Amino acid sequence: QVQLVESGGGLVQAGGSLKLSCVASGSIFTINVMGWYRQAPGKQRELVATITRGGSTVYGDSMTDRFTISRDNAKNTVFLQMNSLKPEDTAVYYCYVRLVTYKEYWGQGTQVTASS
Repeated sequence: QVQLVESGGGLVQAGGSLKLSCVASGSIFTINVMGWYRQAPGKQRELVATITRGGSTVYGDSMTDRFTISRDNAKNTVFLQMNSLKPEDTAVYYCYVRLVTYKEYWGQGTQVTASS
């Protein structure tokens, strides 16, 4: 079992920045991939970015120019730095973890709102 606790969401003006954090606990030694997805109202959940234990990253479409994912393996934490936020970035952002067994876990989500 893995538990995920997200923080860092909130309300920001368009053009502003936020940094999300997600701390994992439990069976942390079996974690391979950590990352972030987001879901806007009325839309499907979409990939923002993932990062492996070794540091390899995958970004969703149009996510690489303003978002940066990073990870601190010693602290079992994944971060998402979001810059130049736009109203269309408004969504619930979910922390994601995939174990070496391919079992997946999701955080409870944190709201990010970029106002115009």
